Amino acid sequence: MLPGGAAQADGALRRVLRAGAAARHKVMKNWGVIGGIAAALAAGIYVLWGPITERKKRRKGLVPGLLNLGNTCFMNSLLQGLSACPSFIKWLEEFTAQYKTDQNQSTEHQYLSLTLLHLLRALSCQEVTEDDVLDASCLLEVLRMYRWQISSFEEQDAHELFHVLTSSLEDERERQPRVTHLFDVHSLEQPEITQKQISCRTRGSLPPMSNHWKSQHPFHGRLTSNMVCKHCEHQSPVRYDTFDSLSLSIPAAMWGRPMTLDHCLHHFISSESVKDVVCDNCTKIQAEGTLHGQSIENQRTTFVKQLKLGKLPQCLCIHLQRLSWSNQGTPLKRHEHVQFNEFLIMDIYKYHIPVHKSSQNDLNQKNPEETTSETKDGTAVKPSDAEQPCSTKSLFMNGACSPSFLMTSGTFPLTAFPECSSPVYLYRLMAVVVHHGDMHSGHFVTYRRSPPSPKNPLSISNQWLWISDDTVRKASLQEVLSSSAYLLFYERVHSRVQHQSLELRAEE
Repeated sequence: MLPGGAAQADGALRRVLRAGAAARHKVMKNWGVIGGIAAALAAGIYVLWGPITERKKRRKGLVPGLLNLGNTCFMNSLLQGLSACPSFIKWLEEFTAQYKTDQNQSTEHQYLSLTLLHLLRALSCQEVTEDDVLDASCLLEVLRMYRWQISSFEEQDAHELFHVLTSSLEDERERQPRVTHLFDVHSLEQPEITQKQISCRTRGSLPPMSNHWKSQHPFHGRLTSNMVCKHCEHQSPVRYDTFDSLSLSIPAAMWGRPMTLDHCLHHFISSESVKDVVCDNCTKIQAEGTLHGQSIENQRTTFVKQLKLGKLPQCLCIHLQRLSWSNQGTPLKRHEHVQFNEFLIMDIYKYHIPVHKSSQNDLNQKNPEETTSETKDGTAVKPSDAEQPCSTKSLFMNGACSPSFLMTSGTFPLTAFPECSSPVYLYRLMAVVVHHGDMHSGHFVTYRRSPPSPKNPLSISNQWLWISDDTVRKASLQEVLSSSAYLLFYERVHSRVQHQSLELRAEE
C-alpha cells in the first residue's frame, strides 16, 4: 500500500490519462464524421460533373479528340477527315433541313445524316462545346439501325467505313418521298419561279421536287469508259459509272525515281487492249463489200479501253491501295511514300466530248464559262483546258514540285504558272488519313486543317493538326506532305468567274 502523498499523485495521473483517452476518442469520432461528409461530397461531384480530368478545356486553336471505344481509331480518323471538308458539312445541313420541323428529339438517333452532322459540327468547332474528348458511339448505334454490324472491338478499315457512310446516306435519300406531300403546306406555299416545270406526255406539270433531294452528296462523281476499235477507229457509246472515291493502285516503282500521285492517276486512266471484241462497224463495212444474200460473221477485233473522269465531285476522296500479295498468297502492306501536294490539278484527267469543226466556231462565240459542253452525266472540259497542264509538267506536277513552292502560303500561286493560269478543276488538300502498322494490326491517325476563325468562317486555315484518337497537336505542312497517305481528302477551289457562274445557275 502506497503512502498518502504517493496515492494522491497516482490517482491524479489516472484521471488525466482517462480524460486524454476520452478527448482523443472524441476527436477521432469528429474526424470520422468529417471524412464521411467529404467522401459523400466528392462522390456527388463525380456523379454530377464527371471526373475532373475529363472536363478540362481544350487548348486554343485545337479541335476536340475522339474517345477510342476499343479499336475505333478507323472511325475516329475518318470523322476527323470529314470534319475538315466544309462542303460536306454544308450539304448535310441542307439535306437535314427537312428534319428541323420535327420537334421529336428522338429523330436524331434515327437518321444517319443528323447524327453525322452533329459530330462533324462539333469536331469543326461549329457547335459550342468545351469538352476535350468526344464520344462517337452514337454513330455506331445509328449504323446498326441501317443493318451495318460494326464492332468497336475489332479492327476495321477507314476506307470501307467511308463507303458505308456514303451508301447509307444514299439509301436515306432514296427512302424519302420525291414529291411534295399534300400536307406539306410550307412547301406548297413557296413560289415556283426558281424551278423549271417538267412536262410529261400528257402535257401536265408534275409536282415540284424539293432541292435537297435532287443534289447528290459532294463526294459523288462519275467515271467514263471509252472503247475504240483499233481496226476502223469506231468509238463505242460512252458508259458512265458512279464513284464516291478514287481507289488508285500504286504502280511498280522505278529505281531512282520517286513515286508521285500523278503516277497513280496516270496508271488509273491508262489505256488497255481488249481482244476478241465484236465490232459492229467492221461487220457493217465487211457486209457492204460482199454480194447480196451472203451471210457475214461478226467481225472480232481489238479495242482500246480507257477510263476518264466524266464528272468530278466537289469533294474528292483518293484511296491509295496499299494491299499487295506475296508469291505465297499472303497479304502484304506497301509502305513506300507517294508524293502529293497541297494543290491538285485534275484537268488532264477530265473527259471531254469531241467537238466537231462545224460546231467549234459556234462554241467559241459563246461565253468562255459556257463553252464547256453540258451532258446529262457531267460537264465536259474544253480541249484547250484539258491540254493546258501538259506544258507545265516541268514546273508543276501533282505530287512533285520544288521546295520553294511548298513553303508558300495557302493560296495557289497561279501567277507562277502562266501556261496554266486558270485551271478549271483545281483542288486543295483538306485532310490526310495515315495507317501505321501492317495488314494484321495497326493504328489510324489524321492530319487535318484547323477550323477557320469565327470572325472569318469562309476562310481556309493554314494551320495543320495531327490527331490520334483523343490526342491533338499542331503540325506543319511539311510533316503532312511527308506522311505515307492512305486517304486523301481534297476540296475543289472555284475561281471568281466560276463562283459567278454557280450563282447564276442557282438563281436559274
